Order: sequence, then structure tokens, then C-alpha cells
Amino acid sequence: MTYTPANSFTTRPTLQGTFGMTASTHWLATASAQAVLERGGNAFDAAVAGAFVLHVVEPHLNGPGGDMTGIFATAEHPDAPIVLMGQGPAPAAATPEHYLAEGLELVPGAGALAAAVPAAVDAWLLLLRDHGTWELEPVLEFAIGYARRGHPMLPRVSATIAAVADLFTEHWPSSAERWMPGGRVPAAGELVTNEAWARTLERLVAAAAASAAGGSADPAAGTPAGSAAGAAAGAAGGSREARIDAARTEWSEGFVARAIVDFIQAPHRHSSGTDHAGVMTGQDLAGFAASVEPAVTATFHGFTIAKTGAWGQGPALLQMLAILDGFDDLHLDPSTALGAHTILEAEKLALADREAWYGDADVPLDYLLSAEYSAERRALIAETASHEFRPGTVPGREPFLPPLRTEYAPPVPGGHSADAVGAGAGNRAFAGVGEPTVAPPRAGEPAAPTTAGEATASRDTGEPMAAPRDAGEPTVAPTGETRGDTCHIDVVDRWGNMVSATPSGGWLQSSPTIPELGFCLGTRLQMTWLEAGAPSTLAPGKRPRTTLTPTLVLRDGKPVAAVGSPGGDQQDQWQLLYLLRTIVGGYSPQQAIDAPAFHTTSIPESFWPRTWTPGGAVVEDRLGDDVIADLERRGHRVTRAGDWSLGRLSAVTSDPHTGLLGAAANPRGAQGYAAGR
Repeated sequence: MTYTPANSFTTRPTLQGTFGMTASTHWLATASAQAVLERGGNAFDAAVAGAFVLHVVEPHLNGPGGDMTGIFATAEHPDAPIVLMGQGPAPAAATPEHYLAEGLELVPGAGALAAAVPAAVDAWLLLLRDHGTWELEPVLEFAIGYARRGHPMLPRVSATIAAVADLFTEHWPSSAERWMPGGRVPAAGELVTNEAWARTLERLVAAAAASAAGGSADPAAGTPAGSAAGAAAGAAGGSREARIDAARTEWSEGFVARAIVDFIQAPHRHSSGTDHAGVMTGQDLAGFAASVEPAVTATFHGFTIAKTGAWGQGPALLQMLAILDGFDDLHLDPSTALGAHTILEAEKLALADREAWYGDADVPLDYLLSAEYSAERRALIAETASHEFRPGTVPGREPFLPPLRTEYAPPVPGGHSADAVGAGAGNRAFAGVGEPTVAPPRAGEPAAPTTAGEATASRDTGEPMAAPRDAGEPTVAPTGETRGDTCHIDVVDRWGNMVSATPSGGWLQSSPTIPELGFCLGTRLQMTWLEAGAPSTLAPGKRPRTTLTPTLVLRDGKPVAAVGSPGGDQQDQWQLLYLLRTIVGGYSPQQAIDAPAFHTTSIPESFWPRTWTPGGAVVEDRLGDDVIADLERRGHRVTRAGDWSLGRLSAVTSDPHTGLLGAAANPRGAQGYAAGR
């Protein structure tokens, strides 16, 4: 028995060249980033330009009010992977006591109470300031152009708007005005604009330009130079870095911050089915700044894998690899029953530790990644599937055990369930909820029923089709049918800079649109618990344990791959398959991305309503009838997802020995694209 060979057919080539490469989840972002490289910009200039385009063209998947994490290596210090931390904290008034007093048992999945401090824009501008070479205006001209002159609406964007049309018209009128002009959902392929966001970006550019002369930081709003924002800009001086900082200040202290705070004072509908006001203040916004920090790393088969710290889920991938490192190669083949079973069990163990130990807290990560602990966890993998939640034991500490629910109906005033008052059924109570993830099936159901109303993707073609109206958010259904995702972008340049980044949150269905700004807030606080004792318990100033988890791979002190995927709790699970197939199986990047995927749902999901499916496994049908039947015999509760439905990976590569650069992108959904030369 040998490792399953790669399919000689690929959906697209693994691109190769020596100049520069970009891969992302949308072709317009890829093209914009590549255009920056062609005009002399570096990988960081290109990534920032592409990221702001993603805000415009994939508004159902990410937005300026959301968050991002990135990981990169520079040509000057290739052996030192750096994490770009773009995850905002909970506002000062976001306490468990406040949410419980509002009648909530969970942090909502949509609405302003779910919003962490917006962090994506500041993080991208920090990356541009410290490692880019371009001025702000040319970097943003791509996004401004698409926002003002229009871009073709994706079928999934149109379908997402249709799915939440009633919510918009009945409860979020500003979103209806923004996304349903004249009361009509724009059709797929129709040119759509966002003039408010174009003006917002131009006002940030104006603040940067004004800083050099010490003038008004925001001419459009008449912000006087003597104001706090104006003084900061005026004192900035004439350097490129100072001009970018002036735009950052205008974002966090100027017109953007004021508009956010003013707008969320009005109560509005949340995923709980009840109305609440937001709690974010100007102090919360002014007090946040994105940052950088060294990556957490581990070795696997001679490669160094770099991830975020345990304030995010990134180290779970390192734990998966550490557990699997003790098996022979046949156990690491995702295309066989033995390999798939072993990988699924390792994923359950690592993600149980994520729930028990990870958060913006003192995480015993050295112990969790140690060889001794990994061997203990490895020994728990049996011949049959576990249906238990099994976090490990750390000496002197008690693991947090989250509520384990297979379905959930939120309470509402008067003591009735949300179902009883028309908020929806079970864990699908709210059409606007959420974030890209996999919504687990209800207890005893293999998948959600299909009815008219929400968009997903055909199991076989990736084309939009009807999906369950009560399924909640645009997301990846239990069957793998696509109803939305996060975004991702990777860039490598000819000088040796490489970056992998995953922006998300602030999608159009997360909370009401702020009319003046053209975007809405995110919902990352839903990843916190209201229960005491968790490393991710909601607390003022603490970051929610984000699922955003890009990856950088190094060998002999040089970056050789940047890879990532949308998919919430599945991000690291799908990236694990990529790493096993490329590192152990010898697959090319495109072969690994194309290969059949799977993941476990036998974990409490990170998103509202935080349910789980004990023993659950979602697989692409291309894994094969024999393999799937074997998994079922081993006790896995298998949901077939269709042939092309799981995984949204993209990657760029570099071979330090030959100088060849490469790129590959996901074919599922016919949206991701790679470019380069």
C-alpha cells in the first residue's frame, strides 16, 4: 500500500514564474494586487490593494468593519515569520452581566452587540506603513474605482441579499436602502456601486494628504486642524509613514469613529430575535491599534509551519501536525479510509484543546505543543470514531468544558423560545446571523432541508441554487453547499517578500449598514462565552478567539509557501489536508487544492448558536464510496457534501534554490483566481 498518487488532471495549472504571484478568493482582487506588482510595488503594497478590493467585491464575506489576521516574511528577515494582528477587542461595556441582563444566553451572531472593535482597516494600513512602499492614494485607487464605477455582483452576493431581504426591509432599513435600491435585489452580474464607501476612502486619503501641510484632517467634514484628529495629522509631518498614520487616526478618532458610535445607539434586531443597542464608544475605537508579533512555529517533516498565537485558533493546526507526526505516511493520506479516519480523530483532539485552552489569556501553549503531550493525545486515537468531547489535561489547570448543544433556540422576553414567536426554527433562527462556517445539522438530521430563499451552491457545479430559508447566514451548510465564506489573499514578489492574510467579518448581513460610511460592523464577539471560567469568556478589552488562521511555511529559514482558506472552524482542517498532500504526498499546490476534502463537525462551533454534531464528518463525494462506507463502519456520522464543495484554499510558493515562484487557487465556486509571471 502506497500514498495515493495525485490526479494528473488539475482544474487549472500551478502557475510558475520569477516576477511575482498573487492568489485570492476573487479574480478582481488578484488582478488588482498583480497590477501593483507590475507597477513596481512589493508584496505588501499588493496585498493591501487587493484586500481593500475584497471589501468591495465580496461584501457578503468581509468588510471594513471586520477583522483580519496575516502572517508574512520579509526579504530582509526571511527566517522570522511575523503575525499581523488585526483582531479588535470587546468594548469596555461588553460584559457578560450586560448581555445576561439583556436576556441573552449567548453573544448574538448578528447585530451590534456581536461587534468587536473594527480592526481590519487599521491592520492593513499598518502593514502598508511599515513594509509597503506606496502612498495610500494609489493603493486605494482600485477599491475606490470599483466602489464608485461599479463591479459585477457575484451570484452569491445577490442570493445572500435575497436571503435576508425580509430582515432588511422589516428591521434594518439602512441595509435595505444600501443593498436593495428601489426595494429590488440586484441581479447576478449587474454592476453595483457603493458611493458611500468610495467617499469614506477618499476622506481617509484626504486626511493623509492634509497631514503633510498640517491642514484639515477631513476637508469633507470640515474637521479643523485644531481638533484632536486634525492636531494629530498636522503634527505628522511629511513622511509617507506619517501620512498613513494620519489616515489611521482619522479612522479611529475622526469621522468614521463618530459615525459608528452615533449609529449603533438605536436598538435594532439581533440574531436572538430581540432588539438591542450597541455598546461601542469613541474611547473603544480610539484605544485600539493593530500590531505585529512573532509567529508561533512548529516543525513537521523538515518544514517550519508558522501560525498566529493562541488568541486565535492557529496553533490548533500545529497540534494536529504534532499528533499526526507520530504516524507513518499511510496514516497521513487523506484519500484513504485509514488516513481520513486518523486525520479526523486528530482534528477532534486538537480542536477540543482549542475550546478548552485557547483565548486572549495565559495559554499553556508550550505544553500543548510538546512531544510528550502530543504522544498522549495520539494514543487516544482508536480504530473507531470518537463521539466524545476530549480536551487534554494540563498539570495544575482545569480545562474549560463548553456547553455541548446539538440544537439551540434562543430565549425571548416572556419565557418563550424564539421558535414560539416566529424568530425561526432551532439553530436557524435568524437569516442575518453569522460568519462563514459550517452550520451543523439538527440532532438526527444528516443535513438541512432545501427550500426556497437562500443561496448556496450546487453540490456538483458550484452554481447558486436554493437553500434552506431557515439555515441562517450565508455559510457552508452541513452538506458543504456554499452559502458564503471568508476571504483570503496570498502574495509573493521577486524580492522575496511573502504574505498570507485572511480578512473576514463585517459582511453585509452582520448588522445594519451605517449609511454615512457604506459598511456595517462585524460579529466576532460571538466567539466568546458568557459562562465564567473560559479562556475566551467575554471580557472588556479582550480579543475574541478568532478563527482567522493564515499559514506560512518555511524550509531552511526561507519562506516557501503562503496558504490559507476561508471556512471558519474548517480553515485549519482544510489547510491540514493541503500540507499533508504537499509535504508528505508530493502533490503540487494545485493538485492539493483540487483533491477531495473533508472535516469534522464533532466540535462546538465557534459561531452562534455554537452547536456540535458528535462524531460528525462532512466529506466530498469524490473521496469515494468505499472510503466513505469504511468511515461509516468506523462510527463517523458522515454527511456527503457533493463532489466540489469543501475547501476554499489559495496558495503562493517560492523555491529559494531555483528562484521559481508559483500560485494556485480554488476551483470550487468558480470565483478564486491566481495570476503571476
